[in-house]
Amino acid sequence: MKNSDLILLAKRAVEIEISELESLKERLDSNFAKAAQLINQASGKLIIVGIGKSAHVGNKIVATLNSTGTPSQFLHAAEAIHGDLGVIQKQDVVLCISNSGNSPEIVALLPYLKSYSSALIAMTGKLDSKLAQAADVVLNSHVQKEACPIELAPTSSTTVQMALGDALAICLMELSGFKEQDFAKFHPGGSLGKNLTASVAQFLSSQKPQVSPQASIREVIISVSASTHGVTVVSENGSILGVITDGDLRRMLMNTENLSLIKAVDIMSKNPKTIDKSALAKEAMALMKAQNIGQIIVTDQGAYDGIIDLHRLLDEGIL
Repeated sequence: MKNSDLILLAKRAVEIEISELESLKERLDSNFAKAAQLINQASGKLIIVGIGKSAHVGNKIVATLNSTGTPSQFLHAAEAIHGDLGVIQKQDVVLCISNSGNSPEIVALLPYLKSYSSALIAMTGKLDSKLAQAADVVLNSHVQKEACPIELAPTSSTTVQMALGDALAICLMELSGFKEQDFAKFHPGGSLGKNLTASVAQFLSSQKPQVSPQASIREVIISVSASTHGVTVVSENGSILGVITDGDLRRMLMNTENLSLIKAVDIMSKNPKTIDKSALAKEAMALMKAQNIGQIIVTDQGAYDGIIDLHRLLDEGIL
């Protein structure tokens, strides 16, 4: 098969799934809203039940819901009847996912899912299935055509299920008033967590170059060279008077013949950009990008406390 044929096949698969998602969008109705309200108003958690490919979809939906403020747990249909049904409490809502709605394992569970929970929501592609008939609310995940060329492997159907789960998660975020600060609580690690919670203090350089305003050019050059930042701060009694970069030094050397009388105060740039160490690291990154600079002077209640570096933040995933 030629590469061009493979590309056409892939495009066809995507086109089929897009078409099925468009159909899903058009049939979203009051049943979807009722399901979202049931989950939001429940005093317990959401239990998602599935088997086969729907089980994998269910696990993904659980992960999304847990990270966006809706306590959820996955229950595998094959394991449920052998003891795992104990996870369901009367205050919980159950969302059962099955494309056919007639899988033997699902059908065998239906009486228990109904009686053990406060409500049963079905996500199925067959509205006349046993699952749909038993449910309090039905989310229609019907597809006309699987993207699979032999119409056997769940493809379009699992895409629609995933989209329905995402739509539920988004609506539940709005219903519960879930905000960025709440998201940060559940994502303390990785780039997401750092961008939402990490402070400037966490990335403060161990180097703190500084000179007095009367420091000689030799002292300034030594201070700038001793740090990896290419900059030194001119300070007095903790107060920041200015900053001298290696660029400032080069310009001064090109334009000055007698260096013996030059002091730090003569070549420093006044009013450098600063940020308090309690600020979010992403605020420091935004400031550096806006000002096209590689470092910012960090303060602690106005006093010089160190330097934060653009490359360090990039390495840590701060954007």
